[in-house]
Amino acid sequence: MALRKENILIVDDDVNILELLQRHLQSWNYHVFKAISVKEAVVILRDTKIDLLITDLKMPEVDGFELIKFVSEHYPKLPKLVVTGYPSVQDSLAVIKSGVVDYLTKPFTKAELKLALDNTLITSEDTAQQQKDTSEKRQTTYGEIIGNSDKINEVVQIIERVKDNKATIFITGESGTGKELVARAIHYEGKFSRAPFIAVNCGAIPENLLEAELFGYLKGAFTGAETNREGFFQAANGGTIFLDEIGNASLAVQSRLLRVLQEKEVVKVGATKAEKIDVRIIAATNSDLRDLIKKQAFREDLFYRLTVVEINVAPLRERKDDIPLLVDKFLFKYGLEYKDRFIKITPDALAVLQRYDWPGNIRELENIIQRAVIMCDKSIGLTQLPEHLKHTIAFSTESLVPLKVIEKQYIEKVLRATGNNKTKAAKILQIDRKTIRQKLSE
Repeated sequence: MALRKENILIVDDDVNILELLQRHLQSWNYHVFKAISVKEAVVILRDTKIDLLITDLKMPEVDGFELIKFVSEHYPKLPKLVVTGYPSVQDSLAVIKSGVVDYLTKPFTKAELKLALDNTLITSEDTAQQQKDTSEKRQTTYGEIIGNSDKINEVVQIIERVKDNKATIFITGESGTGKELVARAIHYEGKFSRAPFIAVNCGAIPENLLEAELFGYLKGAFTGAETNREGFFQAANGGTIFLDEIGNASLAVQSRLLRVLQEKEVVKVGATKAEKIDVRIIAATNSDLRDLIKKQAFREDLFYRLTVVEINVAPLRERKDDIPLLVDKFLFKYGLEYKDRFIKITPDALAVLQRYDWPGNIRELENIIQRAVIMCDKSIGLTQLPEHLKHTIAFSTESLVPLKVIEKQYIEKVLRATGNNKTKAAKILQIDRKTIRQKLSE
């Protein structure tokens, strides 16, 4: 039995076990990643496509049970195999309930490891097919995208349609909504995932350098060009280039981009000869490009070339159902980074986070959780949240009343001011006396 892919992550605080597992797995032509702690394992999982997790249970600080829980929530399709010493009946039951397929006790032979490995992979493939056929619960993660709101599911559905072709994609959304995560999901969830993914923030590169950085340059092309250099487009050849904040690109850069899209070729700064290139372009902006077109700051022909497929990433205030999932992700991330353990949040603190409208979107939420983790001891409560978040409680829906109640209160106020003279009140309110009586009776 062989994996369809080849990356296996092994996690154990015993270096000898890690080396033994690595030796056996490499003899079967698997590629191995090693971690001596859960914290290291999470970093690898975040940055690498892993196809099987093998973990110990008893480890200092954060144990293997928490890693299994994390993987089950954030990487539900990833098969898991436990290798540990002196397992108890309670441990065994807890592990099986967590979705682990097999349980191998130390010390073990190479043959026992192979049997457990094959059993895990076969069972996981069967389970994955069953989940595909009879799934009743929507996924909460897709690549690095977290959420199960309708808005996020709409985005995921579009990604599923475009991930395996190289159509040009345009992503819109407010700052901090996760446009780059959408671009990464398009690349890494599709069949071109082994090819390069290059992200470029066009707003962070000085205008006079952006052209050279994108397309490369020849020695002597401008002052400071002391050698020939490849650009971001050459680096992304065969894969995907993500151009964030495309609205900041100069008209000269826009003209070159148009040529790339039309001719599938780039010309280095200072060169005359074009180079053929095979790159999927994903562009993004939080600016209104149509408004820039009216101001003649953005080329209309380039706009239509870029927007073959459009994806809009909704602001966090329109998908508040995703807030608990995002909070859980950031608590895990920063709990490990700053406290070497898991941090929880109280229900009243989470309620405040769900009331707030998040003008800075997911980036603002992440910053708030990061600060709260640093400031808390065991869990995040109201005292760890900024004051401006807590003030939003006063404007909750509990304090709002129907419009007819406000109307009645105002009519009564006008009547008091006019000495209960309904004729004068009607004139001020610009309604007739009959309407006044009707609204008061309601």
